[in-house]
Amino acid sequence: MVPVEILWAFVIASVVLIVIPGPSVLFVIGRSLALGRLGGLLSVVGNAIGMVPLVAAVALGVGALVAQSVIVFTIIKFVGAAYLVYLGVQAIRHRADAADAVNGQAPPRSHWRQLGEGVVVGVTNPKTIAFFVAVLPQFVSFSAGSIPLQLFELGVVFIVLALICDSVWALAASAARDWFGRSPRRASHLAATGGVMMIGLGGVLALSGNKH
Repeated sequence: MVPVEILWAFVIASVVLIVIPGPSVLFVIGRSLALGRLGGLLSVVGNAIGMVPLVAAVALGVGALVAQSVIVFTIIKFVGAAYLVYLGVQAIRHRADAADAVNGQAPPRSHWRQLGEGVVVGVTNPKTIAFFVAVLPQFVSFSAGSIPLQLFELGVVFIVLALICDSVWALAASAARDWFGRSPRRASHLAATGGVMMIGLGGVLALSGNKH
């Protein structure tokens, strides 16, 4: 188990990093604007679920190997970036659905699909991989027992914190969407804005450095 004093230091460091808008926050805001409160929260949960295998990989030492391989890391980065662009394009293409939602005429959209899309983004986020590989080991105490167990514990704490903070962003963005959504035309524009944000985020990730 991670010593309490180290755990609290990690919590503080994690919260500082999480609340600063980054890929995860921008993704959640974009989804909340495009899909509303439920879509945003499902994206948050899916994103958190997608982090679980990353934490397990880091705890087992696989994460470090991936981070050190430029080819593997680059492939993961581009897959994640391409998927974000795809989701953004879909949001723009179906922006009329947001207008229909205001009038209660939106076509049904699978909750499992929205959750699954969040999982894909979470597991392919190169920023998350880099954070887990670079930051988690710094909060491990070699005198406190199993290193893999400590890494996994820290990863779970980070996921819970991210889940809480990202949910706040989702609720705030969806509240703004509901307010603007009183006009179907404005709702359509907001959905398109969310799509543009996701496309832009995908472009930023694709053009970022090779390893971070």
